[in-house]
Amino acid sequence: MTAPALTTDIHPRFDHPGLHELVAPRDPLWTPRELRELTATVTADFRTRLVEVVRFASPQRWWTRLAVTDEVELWLLSWLPGQGTAPHDHGGAAGSFTVLFGELAETYRYPSGPIRDHQHSAGASIGFGQGRAHQVRNLGQVKAASVHAYSPPLVPTREYATLRDVPDEIPALPIPRLAR
Repeated sequence: MTAPALTTDIHPRFDHPGLHELVAPRDPLWTPRELRELTATVTADFRTRLVEVVRFASPQRWWTRLAVTDEVELWLLSWLPGQGTAPHDHGGAAGSFTVLFGELAETYRYPSGPIRDHQHSAGASIGFGQGRAHQVRNLGQVKAASVHAYSPPLVPTREYATLRDVPDEIPALPIPRLAR
């Protein structure tokens, strides 16, 4: 019996051996630290290409998937001044983001914990566990862009009216599998 082949889908502008190596098959789930290292490395190593690809849109934010495998997904997102997300969790996935340029405000909460705020400047990276709910916004006056990663991949987000509505436990959502 042979093991199934893993699926890897890479954005055509990032179909580069360096990115293939970064997201190569590995242990089933990435840790928050590994995700933070991934987004920081992609932001540093592919900065010129990321800046060339990023677009800005209104009223809806712009994003594009850079890569997805059976273990991780990687995204490039843009943020015009005033744009942001609703409060949400990542359905049981761990995550990370690195600010490519600009500055992003994050308000976050772990179940039963206090609500906290943090400013992330260009070059800043954060990795977070599966229990974190947050809201990310561009509160500044200049455009911002960021690289995000999640493991497991393709898990839907769950939105909240406010971060005070985050339950004491965030249950994992079903993980869709990639088409083979």
